[in-house]
Amino acid sequence: MALHTSPDAPLPVGEVSRLIGGWIDRLGAIWVEGQITQLSRRPGQGVVFLTLRDPSHDISVSVTCYRQVFDAVADVVSEGARVVVHAKPEWYAPRGQLSLRAAELRPVGVGELLARLEQLKRSLAAEGLFGPERKKRLPFLPHRVGLVCGRASAAERDVLENARRRWPAVRFEVRNVAVQGVHAVPQVVGAVQELDALPEVDVIIVARGGGSVEDLLPFSDEQLVRAVAGCRTPVVSAIGHEPDSPLLDLVADLRASTPTDAAKKVVPDVGEELERVRQLRGRALRTVRSLLDREERGLAHALARPVLERPHRMVEEREAEVEALAARGRRVLGHLLDRAESELAHTRARVVALSPAATLERGYAVLQRPDGAVVRDPDEVAAGEELRARVARGTFPVRVAE
Repeated sequence: MALHTSPDAPLPVGEVSRLIGGWIDRLGAIWVEGQITQLSRRPGQGVVFLTLRDPSHDISVSVTCYRQVFDAVADVVSEGARVVVHAKPEWYAPRGQLSLRAAELRPVGVGELLARLEQLKRSLAAEGLFGPERKKRLPFLPHRVGLVCGRASAAERDVLENARRRWPAVRFEVRNVAVQGVHAVPQVVGAVQELDALPEVDVIIVARGGGSVEDLLPFSDEQLVRAVAGCRTPVVSAIGHEPDSPLLDLVADLRASTPTDAAKKVVPDVGEELERVRQLRGRALRTVRSLLDREERGLAHALARPVLERPHRMVEEREAEVEALAARGRRVLGHLLDRAESELAHTRARVVALSPAATLERGYAVLQRPDGAVVRDPDEVAAGEELRARVARGTFPVRVAE
């Protein structure tokens, strides 16, 4: 039940501590998993003091157990080991301190760790965190590379030396962190998130040398996997050696087998790029030359055609055609004129033969009245009437005698 307090009726510290202890006692015995960070076995004491830490979070709790409980696993448990503890929470009221009283300790074996990792792997894969569609492409030439690694480690030296050997102008933003132990996960997560927030960092490398399965466990932690999955910056995983495969390799945008391999994949080799440029220039030059040669051959082939070799030939052919047509026209016109002339001559001959003038030429005459009317009947004229006679050579007057 909730307590009712007020400024006028506060609870004493001792009462608060007693109440907390009562609430904790109700929890009963529980199983707790963690990593041993401190171990104290003082001679002559029957109690062993441990500090159990959550490797994924910055949280730890004190554990006490009887020496005979710890001696049962003393040969396989030491600082840094993962254990499962069956303990009852206890509240030390005078100091207001929480601790666990362990009744049993069990070391977490490699087989069990691998089984848990496999289960976590399936769970994260079902969420789509390892999907290829989520992978981001690395930039061809990063302006600044973020590097998360151990301080003065071989992994840091391999990445820096190989990257600068390949591209001397490359710049790094290095974050040295713990890469194993209880502080590894929070420090690596913090470093990755810090580098991801820097706009000048184009790619992040998380590097660590080889080690045992227990040493590489921080890079399979769920908190780290989700932090990398949420990064906007491409992340390269370079953990251990080729056989090592922590979950970080699956969620990262690119997996490198070693830190040296990560440097090779993130930074291009200046010598290789210059050689590639030289090859591309040579290829382009050959392509242009081939194109020019082909066009030159095509132009020569076109120039070899008669129409371009002797362009006036077409005019000459057309001139001959025009002359032939003109000659044909002249011949046709001549034939037409000759035929028309012949027809005209025949017509003229017929006209001449049938004309009155031809009749007059034969000695005939035509009598006309003064008004020009032709006299055709003798009864049409009277005695003494003046007429005009028309002959072939002209006219003259005549008078009717009777």
